[in-house]
Amino acid sequence: MASLHLAVAARNAHYTKPVPTLYRAIAKELPRVLTIYDIDMPVPAARAGIRALFQHNAHIKDQRVLDMLVEKGYMELEETLLHYKQRPHLLRIFEGFKHRTTGADRKTLGRGATSEEQFARA
Repeated sequence: MASLHLAVAARNAHYTKPVPTLYRAIAKELPRVLTIYDIDMPVPAARAGIRALFQHNAHIKDQRVLDMLVEKGYMELEETLLHYKQRPHLLRIFEGFKHRTTGADRKTLGRGATSEEQFARA
């Protein structure tokens, strides 16, 4: 089985700034990933989706959590390059998780709900 061991290499490298190093590694591989998965999206738009994920976690200051997220990022990159992901997984990442709905976001129905109400709930 092929393996790139990016996460192990990142853990052993002891970068002074691991988050920008991970971002640069992802940005470097982004054109290749878009080609491999046949995603018709400009590289800057895909890079903006990746940047949004990084900015979503920018408030985290705990070093242990940062190390875990960086290692997870390298594992995600490795799985992507080894083609373990499918195209919809990457589209969800690049488009910024536009459809984040949970069960709590949907309308609740009472006991006497009609079938039209049941099918109309979002």
